[in-house]
Amino acid sequence: MILSTIGRTQLGIMIARGDLAIELGSIRMAEIQEEILWVCEAAHVPVIWATQVLETLAKNGINSRPEITDAAMSVRAECVMLNKGPYILDALNVLDSILIRMQEHQHKKSSRLRALKQWSSPSFYKLQDRLLVE
Repeated sequence: MILSTIGRTQLGIMIARGDLAIELGSIRMAEIQEEILWVCEAAHVPVIWATQVLETLAKNGINSRPEITDAAMSVRAECVMLNKGPYILDALNVLDSILIRMQEHQHKKSSRLRALKQWSSPSFYKLQDRLLVE
């Protein structure tokens, strides 16, 4: 799906880890999340890191170690989605501090995939678009 839209439309991917855990099970979630990050980086597709990032802090004013680690890993995405709560400004400040520190330690992985080449000619896309309209 990602590869078929490149060059044809604007695209971004939200990694909704709660949905991934439900669909794949919590054991495979981290593995699939990693694969999605790799494919999106190789395809230059922006990623939104979502689902309960610093949620305990935003809602209760208390952070947890797993949420801090999760927020640190979000440095690999182009956007981080926080849920609202009475302590959302505290969560934003903590996230900002974490991301500033992590940018110095973690770089996005280099793509291990070969260079992507156009699979079909531009006229193929025009024909495909016409067929979809008809």
